[in-house]
Amino acid sequence: MIHQYQSHGYNIVMDINSGSVHVTDDITYEILPLYQTKTEDEICRLLSEKYAQDEIRESLAEIRQLIEEKTLFTEDDYEPYIDSFSDRPTVVKALCLHIAHDCNLACKYCFAEEGEYHGGHRELMSLEVGKKALEFLVENSGGRRNLEVDFFGGEPTMNWEVVKELVHYGRELEKTHDKNFRFTLTTNGVLLNDEIEEFCNREMSNVVLSIDGRKEVNDKMRPTRNGKGSYDLILPKFQKFAKSRGEKSYYVRGTYTHFNPDFAEDVLHLADQGFDQISVEPVVAEPSCDYALTQEDLPKLLSEYDRLADEMIRRKKDGKGFNFFHFMIDLEGGPCVAKRLSGCGSGTEYLAVTPWGDLYPCHQFVGNEAFCMGNVFEGVKRTDLVGEFKALNVYAKEDCKDCFARFYCSGGCAANSWNFHGTISGTYELGCELQKKRVECAIMLKVADAMAQEEC
Repeated sequence: MIHQYQSHGYNIVMDINSGSVHVTDDITYEILPLYQTKTEDEICRLLSEKYAQDEIRESLAEIRQLIEEKTLFTEDDYEPYIDSFSDRPTVVKALCLHIAHDCNLACKYCFAEEGEYHGGHRELMSLEVGKKALEFLVENSGGRRNLEVDFFGGEPTMNWEVVKELVHYGRELEKTHDKNFRFTLTTNGVLLNDEIEEFCNREMSNVVLSIDGRKEVNDKMRPTRNGKGSYDLILPKFQKFAKSRGEKSYYVRGTYTHFNPDFAEDVLHLADQGFDQISVEPVVAEPSCDYALTQEDLPKLLSEYDRLADEMIRRKKDGKGFNFFHFMIDLEGGPCVAKRLSGCGSGTEYLAVTPWGDLYPCHQFVGNEAFCMGNVFEGVKRTDLVGEFKALNVYAKEDCKDCFARFYCSGGCAANSWNFHGTISGTYELGCELQKKRVECAIMLKVADAMAQEEC
């Protein structure tokens, strides 16, 4: 199975199963759709008025060589092993700690409902619950040494003393259990100060800074609790923080909605403010919401990804390059096979913990009691749910079986599928279209970079 498309002047051909990417001339690009259904003589006749016979024969010989090298029209070697992935032992490697079900902003699109999560209540995680969560992670991590903990909310800095105590406790557990914790923090920046900055730079492997882009875009969707915009308050703090990170990871993360389909402007605005690690992602919302993305938005959104990719090429040439999270792709190594087939690991390898210790498949399921899997004191009780999430893979979803992007997105988000279709094994169609465009742009950027290096 191949996928071919034209972008930025390149003829790009992806071999889906091997992951190989080819940049072809025009004649080969035209031959490839015919190759598996026509004989070589038939192809020569079909293209004889456009190309010389020796050119066609030469291209056909190159295609045969690529097939022999197993980089074109390769067989799917993954599907026969899918049962073994589903039967693998459950090892928890990451927790999303909802350290604060409360927030000091009133973001209009917030799936956490300003920290209340589907009609729940505002609460801060106690140190006791947090410690038990870390102990649960260690006890259920098997032989895995590297573990991940994300401090999430609401707004986690509203419970900052507990965050610090839990990091300290995690460092103690590392010594006694031969584990290594990778702590991360997601913050809206309202309470960010020198003390928090210094601690994060010492202890947090990654920090996510939430801002939507241009002032008018950010302030429309991310007001403070008194209705005022948050942009002027958080931007200078984020700029200072990003500069202080040195070699440590961070990224600014925004959300685009129906109100700013020209979201590339927001990505570029953030780059112009000095940020070089940027993610701006599509909102996921009920169709009844006025900010929800619609099918009518889709052509504009797809063109914005192309425009952004073009601008990134130009800026890189000018020495002003930056990374866009959804265009980052590894064509040589990439995710392991299990990750390619089964995705993020929600409900199995990755769990979310509420302030009172309940366990959910991920942060987007929190508050939906049908998906409460147990708690950190008694462990996972809903093994049936674990089994359902284990069974999720790109072959279990009809929409994924023939999709060229399936080994890059790994089947998409189970929570989005549930919210739109009432099943975790479906897909969110609009999100799929955006994901496919991002994959195409990401590969095109790799091609452009490789071509630029050849010219040097």
